[in-house]
Amino acid sequence: MNVRTGPAPQESDPPDGVLAVRAAEGDEDAFAVLVRRHSRPLLTLAYYMLGNAQDAEDAVQDAFVSAWRRLPEYQHRAEFHTWMYRITVNRCLTMRRRRRPTFPLDAASEPAPDNDWNSPARAAEQDAAAAALACALGELEAGQRLCWILRELQGLPYEEIAHLTHSSEPTVRGRLFRARQLLKEAMAPWR
Repeated sequence: MNVRTGPAPQESDPPDGVLAVRAAEGDEDAFAVLVRRHSRPLLTLAYYMLGNAQDAEDAVQDAFVSAWRRLPEYQHRAEFHTWMYRITVNRCLTMRRRRRPTFPLDAASEPAPDNDWNSPARAAEQDAAAAALACALGELEAGQRLCWILRELQGLPYEEIAHLTHSSEPTVRGRLFRARQLLKEAMAPWR
């Protein structure tokens, strides 16, 4: 399965562009296919931007509602998934501006010395490391965080990230470099 586009389309499912045109004309079934196809990667993106599953679901739901309303304006200059990423990112940024990160800085504990990979202590350590990463992501500047998520978690190419963030490829590369350096420092205790 390709993380960027969700489940592979059925043979009977037309491409996104065709579905978007049909949906813009009021075809709810076409829009339902688009929602099924793109929900999973958008939820992943929103989760890593917001750090909370419920907030991520709310953001993606709001993004799809917004997309449904704005489909008649969609001019196909970008791929449908790129357009949806932009709507979702904007919704997540709005939600983040309205609240502070949900992970307190002291939520992460020191790694446990236990080497048993299947033990409860190891599972707790992995959860703490994930919380530490989420916290560290929350401390990044918004542009750095977004570029890191789109590149490292979603696997988008630099060109597409530049398009999504309305910036140049060198800017994206610079943000990624700084984000990686800051995350490397923040996650040093977990190595």
